[in-house]
Amino acid sequence: MRDLPPPLLPLIRSNAVGELLARLYLHPEKEYSTTDLARRTGISQPTVSREADRFAAAGLTRERRHGNLRLIRANTDTIVAKPLTDLLAVTFGPAAVLPPLLQPVPGIEEAYIYGSWAARHANQPGPLPRDVDVLVVGAADEDELYGAARAAEHVLGREVNISRISPVSWNADQSDPFVTSLRSKPLHPLIQNRSTP
Repeated sequence: MRDLPPPLLPLIRSNAVGELLARLYLHPEKEYSTTDLARRTGISQPTVSREADRFAAAGLTRERRHGNLRLIRANTDTIVAKPLTDLLAVTFGPAAVLPPLLQPVPGIEEAYIYGSWAARHANQPGPLPRDVDVLVVGAADEDELYGAARAAEHVLGREVNISRISPVSWNADQSDPFVTSLRSKPLHPLIQNRSTP
């Protein structure tokens, strides 16, 4: 059974393709092994390898070998690099841009994208999201979260709203309507099960 094109960007064959290209083009200074791409995106290693072959054949990526590692990076010299990067930023960008901005912030135990972006990523139809809603579970400093949100907005070209909730509230019984509502709808994980140092 063939997957339907993702609602975030129907021009792209699948969410996997969008996520991989976003990871590569929104971090063009980095090289990734296929194993690292699989780990960072949650996409299977065989799928990453197959898509990497397609990207290379189309001239979208550059590759080099280092021992047994196949290292891949965005080909920023291609004529489509700038428009493709811009398109990826406003569609699949949140999943590629937010984790590296949130990882260094102490006090984050879990983080998720919720709302319309998560719904489109979960293939629920609807209009393209105007903003990105992020839930942070933990005791992270609000100023640091604000800084991460503003840095993400600069790349993504849209508003990023970060809400913070305590681990007790997130893991409590289902009496909180906000938590109940969030858990009943799509959540896209950014950071999971990281204990606070």
